[in-house]
Amino acid sequence: MGNKTNYKEYHYDTKSAFIAIVGRPNVGKSSLMNKLIGEKIAIVSNKPQTTRNKIMGVLTKDETQFVFIDTPGLHNPKNKLSEYMVKQINESVADVDAAVLVVDAEKEIGDAERNLTENMKRSHMPAILAINKIDLIKDKTILMAKIQEYMKLFDFDAVVPISALHGQGIDELLDEIEKFACESPHFFPDDTLTDQPERVIAAEIIREKILRCTYDEIPHGTAVVIDRMKERKDKPIIDIDATILCERGSHKGMIIGKQGQMLKKIGSFARADLESFLNIKINLTLWVKVKEDWRNRETVIKNLGFE
Repeated sequence: MGNKTNYKEYHYDTKSAFIAIVGRPNVGKSSLMNKLIGEKIAIVSNKPQTTRNKIMGVLTKDETQFVFIDTPGLHNPKNKLSEYMVKQINESVADVDAAVLVVDAEKEIGDAERNLTENMKRSHMPAILAINKIDLIKDKTILMAKIQEYMKLFDFDAVVPISALHGQGIDELLDEIEKFACESPHFFPDDTLTDQPERVIAAEIIREKILRCTYDEIPHGTAVVIDRMKERKDKPIIDIDATILCERGSHKGMIIGKQGQMLKKIGSFARADLESFLNIKINLTLWVKVKEDWRNRETVIKNLGFE
């Protein structure tokens, strides 16, 4: 990482590595980062383009601190929010020590992988290939053929078959990543898990439950705003008030559900994850509001934190 040159004249007993996790949508980038960190800080869904912001996950292991940057999946932008997401990918790989390209073992090489490897060639970016979902491949000769295809595309420093879901190959991948660590101070306190404020994590946890519980036509038209997040003075409870934004009145009805059952389901799942992450009892109140075509409205996008 470029700013580490400021430290090269000093001697440090510690090391750090900034690593971008890149790939097409829905290949398991967020699942991989959560597994590397050992904590769920990036939302996971079987729907593409789940991650909107670049999210840093921090793992400090002995003297080495790893900073992982989870990026949105590379896709063709269809609105201003999508344009922002693609911009996040380009910025994330501009100033890191190495990249981990995550690919699906069952999918053929596509434009996303070709574009990403071309960008890495131009920037002389060191990269590791992480072939994910190997638990789904029964014939290992298929896996070997896939590795050979990717090596023709780019001269990867290492190739590690993994299963982010089951944890296979994660230790081996971390060993390869550690080779890119440089002597430097740690950039975050050693107990840090992420650079994201608790409000952002809370909003993302709620949005994940919307993605998991609602129909395909709803998810990408939703966003979550944390209106209030405050711990009570008299007891260990955090009150969280959140507004779910959607683009259509019909979507509002689906999110709320018959007699409010869908909203209750979303709230129940979100509350459980929030209590686990924050280690405190949560009182969660959810509201649903229609804001038509918000993904193409720059003011709304900026107000949601997509600068």
